[in-house]
Amino acid sequence: MKKFWAATVDAFSTFLKVPGTVTKKGAHVRDAIDLKRIMIIVVIALVPAALFGMWNVGYQHSLAIGDGRLQILANFWYGFLKVLPLYVVSYGVGLFIEFFCAGLRNEEVNEGYLVSGMLIPLIVPVTIPLWMLAIAVAFSVIFVKEVFGGTGMNIWNPALVTRAVLFFSYPSAMSGSQCWISLKAGEQVVDGFTGATPLALDGASAQYGTGVWDYIIGTVPGSVGETSIIAILLGAAILLWTGIASWRIMLSSVLGAIVVGGIANAFGVGMPFWEQLIVGGFAFGTVFMATDPVTSAQTERGKVIYGALIGAICVIVRLFNPGYAEGMMLAILLGNTFAPLIDHYVVNGTMKRRNKAAAKTA
Repeated sequence: MKKFWAATVDAFSTFLKVPGTVTKKGAHVRDAIDLKRIMIIVVIALVPAALFGMWNVGYQHSLAIGDGRLQILANFWYGFLKVLPLYVVSYGVGLFIEFFCAGLRNEEVNEGYLVSGMLIPLIVPVTIPLWMLAIAVAFSVIFVKEVFGGTGMNIWNPALVTRAVLFFSYPSAMSGSQCWISLKAGEQVVDGFTGATPLALDGASAQYGTGVWDYIIGTVPGSVGETSIIAILLGAAILLWTGIASWRIMLSSVLGAIVVGGIANAFGVGMPFWEQLIVGGFAFGTVFMATDPVTSAQTERGKVIYGALIGAICVIVRLFNPGYAEGMMLAILLGNTFAPLIDHYVVNGTMKRRNKAAAKTA
């Protein structure tokens, strides 16, 4: 039994440091970047969105009870207490399964779930029942990650699959039909929509800001981490500056959405194409989910195709599927599915061109 949990003990003892078991000689590439550092950088990049999301939960609660003041500390503390249980469940369930599976395989615990555990609470409504979240996390970690061999072997993004399980298994808890503003004794809520995404808002929701700057700042209802474009762009800057995320995927995703949205606008369909980029989960998904190095395309040209596919499909789903106002989750999961095929054809095309060029010079 002691040997079974050895990987768990080792994971905790080396959480903030790298053990001295690295290669010291031979023909190996050695640098300062390893999986632990990559995961920590992504977590740091997510911090602005997480902190603002916690404040926004409190702010939306204040709006619902008729108090529109920007109480920074009070609103943040309220939101922190609401979001904290989501993190406890996300990391508690996910890491237990990771530790258990590492013991079964007699392998070291990888740090991949540090990011998944951070992402999951940011892409779900704050009022999702904790038991639902626990079931979805367990399903995702077991059937999307561990059965494929663990970190680096999964086909789909585990955090997005968690959201998909919740969306299709418990749609009422994810669609916004359940109010996500908790009231204290004596408080009364004003009429209005308090759903999971501003894409489902209508004109009856006047007390919530729906202007361009409201979307950019993030003072709108939505899943915890996806409302503030400014916070998301801060995370994007960190990921791009450190070279962790691919700018090709981000840029091509934006261009794919612009092209499809622009064509739809030419026929008088849908919201302005530029607005597609700032509402819902598009920005968050483009920066933090589509760029997942495990489930995205690996070739440089493949990354462009992969990103453009995600941006285009997201807008198509939003335009032509009235039963699902958001489209980023399905677009990224579909992109994950086709990423290996995209890389396959890119590599084959490159080899054919090289062979043809070699034949001409022979």
